Amino acid sequence: MSERFAVLCPGQGSQHPAMFDMLRADAGGDQIVQEQALDTRLGRPLDEILHDPQLLFANRHAQPLIVAAGLAAWRMLREELPAPTLVAGYSIGELTAYGVAGALPGNDAIDLAVARAAYMDACLKHAPHQGLMSVGGIEAGEAQELLRRHGAFVAIATGFDTLIAGGCSDDLLAAQSELEGVGGRTGILPVGIASHTPLMEPALAPFTAALDAVDFHESACTVLAGISGVEIHDVSSARSTLAQQLTHTIRWSSCMDACAERGVGVALELGPGSALSRMLRERHPHIECRSVSDFRSLAGVVSWLRSRLD
Repeated sequence: MSERFAVLCPGQGSQHPAMFDMLRADAGGDQIVQEQALDTRLGRPLDEILHDPQLLFANRHAQPLIVAAGLAAWRMLREELPAPTLVAGYSIGELTAYGVAGALPGNDAIDLAVARAAYMDACLKHAPHQGLMSVGGIEAGEAQELLRRHGAFVAIATGFDTLIAGGCSDDLLAAQSELEGVGGRTGILPVGIASHTPLMEPALAPFTAALDAVDFHESACTVLAGISGVEIHDVSSARSTLAQQLTHTIRWSSCMDACAERGVGVALELGPGSALSRMLRERHPHIECRSVSDFRSLAGVVSWLRSRLD
């Protein structure tokens, strides 16, 4: 095999009404989606959620749907592909990553996503009106200091001059005005909680208990911790870093650098969306990266990857 292979597992924000269509068009994929019992786990029909934007982007639905879609796609692909060298997950995608690595049974990962979303939503009782905001065009250290002055935080570090900010909505709006005043680019994201910031502190204990109640298995491949880009090789560290990411900055730029440092030449984003593959190509152009969402069929995904890995 000429290239090392990484799998990237996205976070919420790119979900869309057709995110399960490719899977359901295949008899095996449709069976997997049925086995996930999303109607029961989410408390309402999947199609109702998919076709109502308010439901689709609600945190309580978005997190488990992202995990379910990624794991269903991987179950369809894994028998046709070699084991990846690395798996990395962006925010909620880190639960998907442990499912891909075989450390978490798929439905356990979905159930943890349901619990995680509920605990994070409950943080709104302590600090209502939260959100996330993209920031670009300003050196990350400068942007972080400006956010700090307004009581906001760096939720996800993505590049030299890009990041995702989190905080109370009023603080983000104040920071947004100043950032744009000095030439920054900003955009409020369709996420109603300040993930990966201290505002999620009330969720830490109950989510830690939920993680402790689930049996993790030995991973079949290396998973990267989102908060550091460091390789995780034991169950204790897996549980600890999954919990810590609720309140700590996600260092996605470090995860991308770890892929390059480990000699990854090809990467596949499980989708929905293609934000992670775009970021990786921009940061490390020598890594060939595409998303499942770029293809019309899972067979097309397999054909492309085989042509790069054989």
